[in-house]
Parts: sequence; structure tokens; C-alpha cells
Amino acid sequence: METIDWNDFEKVELRCGTVVRVEDFPEARRPAYKLWVDFGPEIGTRKSSAQITGHYDREELVGRQVVAVVNFPPKQIGPIRSECLVTGLHDENGDVVLVQPERPVPNGTKLC
Repeated sequence: METIDWNDFEKVELRCGTVVRVEDFPEARRPAYKLWVDFGPEIGTRKSSAQITGHYDREELVGRQVVAVVNFPPKQIGPIRSECLVTGLHDENGDVVLVQPERPVPNGTKLC
């Protein structure tokens, strides 16, 4: 594992947002959803793709808060231009479990 300093960590904008829209992503190589996440008035709503179909149905994602990196450059993933990276952890089966706050916080709140 490479060691980083505090300045490196401060460059990563990990922000909380609320999922406002979810669509299937049939063009993805592995099962995934298209997500629209609201990060509040400063950042706005950003799109992402997320391989989270193992644990989450589309309906249960809307209204859920997630933690995402919002300062990566946009990345083209098939027909979607991903504008943020929603974070998660792999469980024992390799399925992704979302990283989320344990209680509601304002959209756009930065991880500290």
C-alpha cells in the first residue's frame, strides 16, 4: 500500500448526495444501473453508472444517500458520461455494498 500525505487526501472531493433517478443500464458489460445523484446547489445533479445490482433494486435506491467522488474528470462508459464515482465495498461474494452516511446529512456535505 502506498502512503499518501494529508494534501493528497484533501484533493479528493468525497461528497454526500441523494439518488434522485435510476435506470437500467443494459449496455454495460456487467450488470449496472445509471444513477442521477443530487449533490446540492453548489455541485448539482451528476450522472454515474454503478455495478450495484447484486444488493439493490432500482426502486429502493431513489431517495438513498450515497458517498461519491465528485472531482474526477467525466468518463465515457458506453453511452453514459459518468460525472462522479459512487463508492462501495465488495462483500464476500464480490457484490458491491454502497458507502452511505449512517444518518441524513445535507446534500453536498464533504467527507472530513
